[in-house]
Amino acid sequence: MSQTYFIGVDIGTTSTKAIVFSTSGAIKGMGNRGYKIIVPKPTWAEQDPEAIFSAVIAAVRDAVDAAEVSKSAIAALGFSAATHSLIAVDAKNYPLTNAIIWADNRSINQTEQLKQQDIKHDLYLRTGSPIHPVSVVTKLMWMRETNRDVFEKAAKFISIKEYVFYQLFERYVIDYSIASATGLLNLKRLDWDEEALKLAGIRSEQLSELVSSTHVLRGMKTRHAEVMRIAPDTPVVIGANDGVLANLGVGAIAKGEVAITIGTSGAVRTVVDTPLTDEKERTFCYALTENHWVIGGPTNNGGIILRWFRDNFCMPEVETAKQLGVDPYDLMIEAAMEVSPGAEGLLCLPYLSGERAPHWNAKTRGLFFGVGLHHGRSHFIRAIMEGILFNVYSVNVALQELTGEIKEIRASGGFARSTQWRQLMADLFGIEVLMPEVYEGSGFGAAVLAMYSVGAIADLTDAQKLIRITYRHQPDPYLVEIYCDLFSIYERLYQNLENEFNAIADYQSQAIKRKVTS
Repeated sequence: MSQTYFIGVDIGTTSTKAIVFSTSGAIKGMGNRGYKIIVPKPTWAEQDPEAIFSAVIAAVRDAVDAAEVSKSAIAALGFSAATHSLIAVDAKNYPLTNAIIWADNRSINQTEQLKQQDIKHDLYLRTGSPIHPVSVVTKLMWMRETNRDVFEKAAKFISIKEYVFYQLFERYVIDYSIASATGLLNLKRLDWDEEALKLAGIRSEQLSELVSSTHVLRGMKTRHAEVMRIAPDTPVVIGANDGVLANLGVGAIAKGEVAITIGTSGAVRTVVDTPLTDEKERTFCYALTENHWVIGGPTNNGGIILRWFRDNFCMPEVETAKQLGVDPYDLMIEAAMEVSPGAEGLLCLPYLSGERAPHWNAKTRGLFFGVGLHHGRSHFIRAIMEGILFNVYSVNVALQELTGEIKEIRASGGFARSTQWRQLMADLFGIEVLMPEVYEGSGFGAAVLAMYSVGAIADLTDAQKLIRITYRHQPDPYLVEIYCDLFSIYERLYQNLENEFNAIADYQSQAIKRKVTS
C-alpha cells in the first residue's frame, strides 16, 4: 500500500489527541487519552510528564488501530503541543519537577517585579511574549529564587513537547514555535535572547537545540514505535504550538481571517508574514514557520469556567444527563438559550484563573455583576457563555487595530461543536462564523504541517483546499447592537475594578501565608 496517511498529534492541557488523516483531509481514525492537572498549592498547576508521554503513545496507537492502516501507509506524524510548560531535568535526563503548565500563577511576584523594570517593554518587543506568570522567563525567575536546589541541579530546562521528543529520539530539540512562546527567543534573530537568559539566570546550553517547525526526525526508539503501530523510520515532524496550528488547521491563514479556539482556555489569532508586536503589549507573536507568524491573544478562561459551574452548581443537569444518556453541557446550553441576550441584566467577568490577553493581569478574579432575585442557574450559564466571548472579543479589538478589518472567523475547539455557541459568537462579534468539518484544528494543523514538511503539499495555503466548511453563521444585526452596548459595560467594569482585583488578590495571598504559618 502506498503511503497515504498522516497523523496529527495534539498534546493538550487535558488530553492528547491523535488523528489519522488521508491526504484529502478525511479522518480515518482517532485516539484520545486524558490526564490530570495537579494542584499542590493554590494558584499552582502541574502535570506528570510521564503520564503525558504515556498518553501520547496510547493515543497514537488507538488512532492507528481505529484507522486500520498498515505501518507502510503512514507517511509522517506531525506534533502540536500546548505552550508555556517548564520541566527541570538533571544531568541524567531525569525530571526534577513536574511540568509547570500555562495555568500556573506561582511566579506572580516575579512577574510584578519584572513589570516594574525599564527593560520590560523592549523585552516584549524583541520576544513577542507579554510579561505574565504564564511566561517561562518568570517561571524560571521563580524557581531560581524559591527552589534554588532544583534550579542549580538542573542540566536542562524543557517543555513537555521536548520531554516527549527526548523519550522518542534521545535528542533535545525545540521548534521555533514553542520557543517563541517562552519569552526567551529573539524573534528577528531566531536565537535565544541574551538579556532574557540573563533575567532567567540560565545559559543557552541549558536549553534545547532550536529547529524549524518543519524539522523532520527519524529513527524513533523501536519499542515506542512498535507500541504505536508505526515503523521506527517513519518521518516525525516536530511541528509547532497548538495555537498557531489551530489557524493552519481551520484554514485561517489569509489576511482578514481569524481563528478562534475555545477549549479549556481560549485564543484569537491571525497570520502575518513578518513578526509583529503591539506597542500596548496586548498580543503575542509566535512562529508558525520562518515565513508565517501568528499574532493574537490567549485567554485562561474558556470552557474551564463552564466546567467549574457544572461541577459546583449544576448537579440536577448532571443527573438528568446521566438518565438521558446525553452530555450535561448540552442541557446547560439549552437552558441558557431560553434566557434573553444579556442574561436579563447579569454580566460575568470570567477571570477565575487570572487572565492573559488583553490585560495580562494574573490578579484578576471572576465577577457576576447585576445579580437579582430573578436570576437562576440558566441566567448564570448564559452570562458565563457571554462573558467568555466578551473577553475573547476584547482580544479581537486589539487585533483589528494592528492588522485591519476582520472579515471572517473560523471556529475550533470543543465549544465549536455547539451550534448555539457558534451563533452566539457571530451575534456578539458581528462577523460571519465558519465551522470547518475538523473542529480539532490543532491536530489537523499538525498533520498539514507534516504534509508540507515531507513535500505532500507545495504550500501551506493548500490547507484550505482540504477543509470543508460544514456550517456558516450570519450575525443578527439586532443582537449585534445589543452586544455592542453590553460590551461597553463589560469593558468599563474591568477598568473600574482593576485596582480592586489587585487588592483582593494580595489579600488572598496574605491569607494563604497566614494559614500556612498558623
